[in-house]
Amino acid sequence: MRKINLLLLLLVLTGTSVYAQSTTRQSKKDDKEKKKLQRISLFKELEEGENLYQREFSMGGRLNTNGWTGFVEMAYRKNRNNVRYFQLEFSEVKHAKQEKMTTIESDGYFLYSTRPFFYGKQNNFYPVNLGYGNRKLIGGKANKQGVEVQGIYYGGISLGLLKPYYIEVRDMGNGQRGDIRYTPATADKFLDESLISGGAGFGKGWDELTLIPGLHGKLGIRFDWARFNHVVSALEVGVNGAFYTKKVPIMVLEDNKQFLLNAYVGLQFGKRWNK
Repeated sequence: MRKINLLLLLLVLTGTSVYAQSTTRQSKKDDKEKKKLQRISLFKELEEGENLYQREFSMGGRLNTNGWTGFVEMAYRKNRNNVRYFQLEFSEVKHAKQEKMTTIESDGYFLYSTRPFFYGKQNNFYPVNLGYGNRKLIGGKANKQGVEVQGIYYGGISLGLLKPYYIEVRDMGNGQRGDIRYTPATADKFLDESLISGGAGFGKGWDELTLIPGLHGKLGIRFDWARFNHVVSALEVGVNGAFYTKKVPIMVLEDNKQFLLNAYVGLQFGKRWNK
């Protein structure tokens, strides 16, 4: 009888242990499933919910019909349909008539190509722009495969940096090579193709910058295709114009303009968050 009681007790304890282990496993499984559902719900909200984040920071670049632009942008949401933003830009503006050239020289044994140069180019022009604009919602992103479309208007101040463009000439007048920029005194040598050896290099002339102030503005359309609303992945197309206080002297022999207009396409990437 005593043995039977011990056997029954052992069976009860074993069953209790198995049941407890089974219950624990089921509880862990339920917790894991609950967390999975929470993650799915969060991702769905990030992917498909309406984009109402209050702050944005992004960086990007644009290819312009007359050069290129790099920029940083800080934005804040005013309401559901409007986002206000500040942008700091650095660009290079090229003249439509500037053409890259090279010359062939000999060292007595071999022929070689010299450093490329732009014939008749007087200055490099680098606008630094600071502006304030508005992005107005045209169409929201209905789902994670959707695209948010916004219309853009933007404007601000422009500070144009003129950097003298130097070329290397074979004879400075004393039989020696040298680098020159365009001035009335050097015009004959600067425009004589037979004397030009090549460009003097990008680093030349930064200590001789002059400034031309102006105003700039743009109109465009922005397409944000980011899968998650807290991520910025956008394509922007539009037109950009700038008006300066005088004509921008980029070329010597070509017409230089005071009002510069271009079309552009740009990409930018960044993030959004709530304050």
